[in-house]
Amino acid sequence: MPELPEVETVRLGLAPAMEGHVLTEVEIRRGDLRVPFPKDFAARLRGRKVRHLRRRAKYILADLDSGETLVIHLGMSGRMSVYAHGKQRRIGNYVYDKAPDGAGNGKHDHVVFETDAPARIVFNDHRRFGLMTLVNTERLEEDKLFAGLGIEPLSAGFNAAHLARALEGKKTPIKSALLDQRVVAGLGNIYVCEALFRAGISPKKLAGAIKREQIVPLVAAIKKVLKDAIAAGGSTLRDHAQATGDPGNFQHHFLVYGREGLKCKNKCPGTVKRIVQAGRSTFYCPKCQF
Repeated sequence: MPELPEVETVRLGLAPAMEGHVLTEVEIRRGDLRVPFPKDFAARLRGRKVRHLRRRAKYILADLDSGETLVIHLGMSGRMSVYAHGKQRRIGNYVYDKAPDGAGNGKHDHVVFETDAPARIVFNDHRRFGLMTLVNTERLEEDKLFAGLGIEPLSAGFNAAHLARALEGKKTPIKSALLDQRVVAGLGNIYVCEALFRAGISPKKLAGAIKREQIVPLVAAIKKVLKDAIAAGGSTLRDHAQATGDPGNFQHHFLVYGREGLKCKNKCPGTVKRIVQAGRSTFYCPKCQF
């Protein structure tokens, strides 16, 4: 499932074609994804201007001039591809190909947006675990999808003092605590493994036992690994693609994730070990992380 950097990468790719532009046409090809589309979904989007395109946790949010917000979750295999009309053109910092014949008519192309950029945006999801819905913008944080979500890790408010308070007294392993979306929103398995390695903290250590002098580098490591991953276009292990169709590149920079049995990149005597925590693979170096 895409984590924060992958979702942010898709948002950045969508922004030049959506933000400040009108959705001139919207077509849905089925009645649901993992949940049904809301009533009159296409009609409520058609003709609406996207005032702002943002991200909350692992959701892409398009605030509309109607007072509603289009909420998009990519699920496990969702992709959003942007095509510019006519010849290839540059929109912002992204280059998109013109729409090939049949773009949007594929078996798993479930939603097609046309904008006055002009551009065509196709949502493809062969597993149909994605989600699209509409929520009142002013009451977004009260919606069941967002109520209780923790702080954004790239925000100014996410600092050592905040994380120390959030971890205080927790008897779960630090890896599990950081994956709890009520503690920090948007973090996933890959980047928690990578951040803990960079901070030199064992994923098995109890969250409430993390000392303040360890929390400072942990916060810095979380922010740095997320920023590095976004700059690389996210990580493509299976389904993720940027809005241009290109794969992400951060998987080529993993320090521990997926490196079981390989030598530690800190050039210590250790080798990367894999354990299972809460049903998820955890990769770490027993020599460097304690």
